[in-house]
Amino acid sequence: MASLNVLIVVCLLYVALLFAVAFMAERAALMGQGGWLRSPVVYTLSLSIYCTAWTFYGAVGYAARSGLEYLTIYIGPTLVMVGWWWGLRKLVRIGRTQRITSVADLISSRYGKSNTLAVFVTALAVIGTTPYIALQLQSVTLSFASFASADPNSSVPADSRSTALWVAVGLALFTILFGTRNLDANERHHGVVMAIALEAVVKLCALLAVGVFVVWGVGGGIGETLERIDTSEIGEWQMDGGRWAGLTMLSAAAFLTLPRMFQVLVVENEDEQHLRTASWAFPTYLMLMSLFVVPIAVVGLEVLPAGSNPDQFVLTVPLSQGQDKLAMLSFLGGFSSATSMVIVAAIALSTMVSNHVVMPIWLRLAGGGAAMAGDVRHVVLVARRVSIAVILVLGYLYYRVSGGGTALAAIGLVSFAGVAQFLPALMGGIFWRGATRVGALAGLSMGFVIWCYSLLLPSFGEGILMSEALMTQGPWGIAWLRPQALFGISGMDPLVHAVLWSLLLNTSAFILGSLASFPHPLERLQGAQFVNVFDHSGNPQSWSGGIAQSEDLMIMAQRMMGAAQAQALFQAEAARQGLGGYLPEPTPEFLQRLERELSGSVGAATAHAMVSQIMGAATVSVEDLLAVADETAQMMEYSSQLEAKSAELTRTAGQLREANEKLTQLSVQKDAFLSQISHELRTPMTSIRAFSEILRDAPDLSAQELSKYASIIHDEALRLTRLLDDLLDLSVLESGQVSLNMRDGVLSDVIDHAVAAAGVEGAGLIIRRDRLRENVPLHTDLDRLAQVFINLIANAQKYCDAPVPVLSIEVARRGDDLVVDFVDNGTGIPSQAQALVFEKFSRVSDGQAGGAGLGLAICREIMMRLGGAITYLPGQGGAAFRLSLPARVALAAQ
Repeated sequence: MASLNVLIVVCLLYVALLFAVAFMAERAALMGQGGWLRSPVVYTLSLSIYCTAWTFYGAVGYAARSGLEYLTIYIGPTLVMVGWWWGLRKLVRIGRTQRITSVADLISSRYGKSNTLAVFVTALAVIGTTPYIALQLQSVTLSFASFASADPNSSVPADSRSTALWVAVGLALFTILFGTRNLDANERHHGVVMAIALEAVVKLCALLAVGVFVVWGVGGGIGETLERIDTSEIGEWQMDGGRWAGLTMLSAAAFLTLPRMFQVLVVENEDEQHLRTASWAFPTYLMLMSLFVVPIAVVGLEVLPAGSNPDQFVLTVPLSQGQDKLAMLSFLGGFSSATSMVIVAAIALSTMVSNHVVMPIWLRLAGGGAAMAGDVRHVVLVARRVSIAVILVLGYLYYRVSGGGTALAAIGLVSFAGVAQFLPALMGGIFWRGATRVGALAGLSMGFVIWCYSLLLPSFGEGILMSEALMTQGPWGIAWLRPQALFGISGMDPLVHAVLWSLLLNTSAFILGSLASFPHPLERLQGAQFVNVFDHSGNPQSWSGGIAQSEDLMIMAQRMMGAAQAQALFQAEAARQGLGGYLPEPTPEFLQRLERELSGSVGAATAHAMVSQIMGAATVSVEDLLAVADETAQMMEYSSQLEAKSAELTRTAGQLREANEKLTQLSVQKDAFLSQISHELRTPMTSIRAFSEILRDAPDLSAQELSKYASIIHDEALRLTRLLDDLLDLSVLESGQVSLNMRDGVLSDVIDHAVAAAGVEGAGLIIRRDRLRENVPLHTDLDRLAQVFINLIANAQKYCDAPVPVLSIEVARRGDDLVVDFVDNGTGIPSQAQALVFEKFSRVSDGQAGGAGLGLAICREIMMRLGGAITYLPGQGGAAFRLSLPARVALAAQ
């Protein structure tokens, strides 16, 4: 007989296999070897997330209770994939161009990036998905109970609620570990998608295996099985046209609006062309999943005792025939259906909660504005992980309150009806430019209230959340307000009744609210971008700002995206604009790109608000207005060219002003440099002349005095020599006549030498290092590199104004390059002086720390000769310099 302990071991091994597959998929994607991960087959199999435990177990139970009506849950998505392919393509294009991360993100972004609307959609999505979570708990719990009852060494628990609790805890831990590995929700979850694809194959093979066994192993072949169907109650089933049409429409709507389906259908889509394959392959998959549903239901009703739960026929029929291995395969199929749904639904919902609820609240409470220093990525990750746990808890509570006795199909249909309330706002948003935020809020509110009142609350049963009197007589005795007979229409199926009134009133409120209100400019711009997405694929928002705001933008981006990713984005944009360093000019195009990158971590609404806070008031460009206006194509092109030329002239003028200011500062610095050089030369020469005259003209000096004056002459000569060496060194480096002494060494040894030569010990400067990361072999001019290190350490010792000066030396890999950062905890270099720190006439201070201002200029020339670069890294709190060494210099450890 089947052993429950063996089943548990098999489940654990299966989960380990899923983790292994996900790990290998993510590793392949990171190494750039994951071309197969982006195939249309994997994308099509990921859509099988639609087939949850409801379709694996519940479809058979649905057929046993309601005949062929179960086909509606397959026909709806099939009609969408086959007949509405162009609409799906539009959704995918919108998702890519707007960096959409969830259905809440799409709706809020369409209606002026309203976070209020996003919060409302998020709340409705969580509530609407809660019954579905309960469905998965119920299916897995019933499956364990079926195996326990078949195991003579195991006792069936009297109360399955404890089992459901442990299943909820396990699924929560599994989802947290499996679904929150990446912060950016817009990055493809290759590991998750590949695991779902594997589970799709497992559940299809399991259901087909059970079907083949039932037809040929129990039913006696196709002919005898068809005769059994004809003589069964299922064969006598009569179709209710109204309910059939309503359920088909409902399943089609849910296919588009379920958070988990939107995640795999839109967010995880790699290529629009994958929809061509999915348009026929996914309906084929659904057809195979439904192929043996009726035979399993008919045979189950015949061979199993009366009163057996038809939702478990896929599992109990093999168990009753002694097919333990087939039953275990069937259990894995149902387990795959449940876990894959929970994983993706939790990823989608936790992303929505963290982006649209937690992050706006946290940013408001934290204070300091969007550019406040610090890294808040851990806040987003914690928010998503806590959200996953809360979502599983809500599903378990629904299971407890509802008693866990409702048929799986009934629970799933309640959830379908809830998320279908997104449909009017979603469809109106991508096809009607006149749709407004007011209309969307009105429609969603009306639909949500009607769905809760007429379907969700009654689904718990009479006397739990709704009294029997309220159900039969209506509130305050008003019969036409009865939950399942609104407006006096009785005798209708409760589900069809709730769907009809909720969507009808939802759509009516949406249309009337949109007609009665006027969209804001941003709503109109977004509407034009969404409705005409194939003509306008850019972000409709334009900004105005200056270079002074770039550092605040970088600080904010580092908090959200991480230092490495943000610095790479800013450096690439600066290089594209022909600028050095990490601070590009905040052009409208760059700000649009930055907002889209941020939206992958915190959502479009929050990203828009953060960029707005730093850039101030947003302006609408002519190009944006042309996306809304209805002028002729000639006027549009002419105005667009004028705006482009105007913007280019403005940027050029700004760059010329900056160049002029830089030349003026350089001229001032040059005068100061010449004055300082004169002083630096005159002072030691005066001392040398004075004391040499004393030695010449005073023959009666004592030996002690002779030694003293000779030492002074020697020290001043050394000081003069060092200054001349710096000047000659800079001259040689600039002329390119320097000879490099290339040899092998280790980075840690070079830093050790620089720290010792700078005389840091006992000078009050604390050095923080990670020697393990410094163990990097080099092939370069080690003395010249040490000279750069010494200069940076000495500068930190001179200019760091913190009470306890600390210099952090951080080593990391950036692509093929080795990066060494020197970051102190002082106030840093003023933004107006950052562009001049590497000029040979420039000095950071006004002379209180001494020096002629040649050190950083020499460092720049040395790094250029070594094939690397030195740049000032803004936005790090204190003074920060980054040294980059190419791969041919920084050899990878063998």
